[in-house]
Amino acid sequence: MSRVLPHPVTSVMLLITWVTITDPLSPGHWLLGLVVAWALPFATRGLFDQRIRVRSVPRILAYVALVAFDVFASNLRVTWLILSRGGRQSPVLVKVPLTLRDPFAITALASTISYTPGTVSVDVSEDRTHLLVHVFHTDDPASVVAGIKSRYERRLLEIFPC
Repeated sequence: MSRVLPHPVTSVMLLITWVTITDPLSPGHWLLGLVVAWALPFATRGLFDQRIRVRSVPRILAYVALVAFDVFASNLRVTWLILSRGGRQSPVLVKVPLTLRDPFAITALASTISYTPGTVSVDVSEDRTHLLVHVFHTDDPASVVAGIKSRYERRLLEIFPC
């Protein structure tokens, strides 16, 4: 199986991402998504020194649903901030301590943060103990850190064996 589909979890995530950003009702997009989801991990299989290991596929699906909801809610929140505050935002860089140690889990967290409007992952410390995050607007950086840790990192700890 690993010769034909070297990274099945990556392939599934690529397919979900592909269909989400294109037309989910188009059979042609599903077919092209399947080709991309197979070809990309197959072509890059030599770049990975370890396989992605997960504990629970249902928890991945629940995590994807949570992130989709948060992206929608964050779009509304950022839109409201822009329209209501007239350009008077309070951007902040926050340092998020990491419990995650698995490189794929850290990448998933950083990607989730960047995918959600209003936040962008800027850097991971060399020792993988902190993530630097730019926040579009906050009056309470500590609550941003607590939110990231409880909403995303805790769930990723349940998905990835760290």
